[in-house]
Amino acid sequence: MATSASIQLVRNATLVVNYAGKKILVDPMLMPKDSFDPIAGKARNPMVDLPTSIEEIVQDVDLVLVTHTHADHFDPVASATLNKSIKLINQPADEAFFQKEGFTNAETVHDSTVWNGITIYRTGGEHGSGEILKQMGSVSGFVLKAEGEPAIYIVGDSIWIDEVEQAIQKYKPDYIVTNSGGAVFPGFEATPILKDEEQTMSLIKESGDAKVIAVHMEALDHCRTTRNSLRLKAEELNIGKDKLIIPQDGEKIVL
Repeated sequence: MATSASIQLVRNATLVVNYAGKKILVDPMLMPKDSFDPIAGKARNPMVDLPTSIEEIVQDVDLVLVTHTHADHFDPVASATLNKSIKLINQPADEAFFQKEGFTNAETVHDSTVWNGITIYRTGGEHGSGEILKQMGSVSGFVLKAEGEPAIYIVGDSIWIDEVEQAIQKYKPDYIVTNSGGAVFPGFEATPILKDEEQTMSLIKESGDAKVIAVHMEALDHCRTTRNSLRLKAEELNIGKDKLIIPQDGEKIVL
């Protein structure tokens, strides 16, 4: 498929997606390293710097996609830096948040929307299970589809659930971006709020022909799955680097 599409991991879950000739910024966390207190008592967060300048990240952005408004997906620096008239797509649970933040061109997507020839479908997710799920609030994912472009499924902050599997079957993505940091909260160590190594392998098993891009690792102190632990688990199951892509911060993957 002749396309100039690419996905660049900035840091954590922040992505720059070049798609159908547009620059799409996903889940911008732009605060400097060490901005807020430890979550799991290990280190201040984020634990790593941005790989490039904020100016470079936000320059010429056409669209901002926000899966949910936890601070590691949309932070005060992003709110202050982004032009308030930029096109922004959010989930229903966050409509009031973006009104309050003063974004005048925010669109709440319930099911799907079409923007500049790109169809954007909203998908569901669960940010944990049991008691911690009740505290984590609503999260979404998004599927991008456009003529002559690979279909991309950005899963968002969800554990592996039937709803995610059904979205893979329904949209048949060419690429799946999974937030696989295996994050846990103190007191709830037995119930990850993100896919861990095992759950990521379950997703890969059901991913069809899609290539899987794993992010949301090594930036926050409560994420226990590392790039290395994820790669080792994949190697155990003979899942190669052509199937599971684990980018470094700043790395761009040409689709």
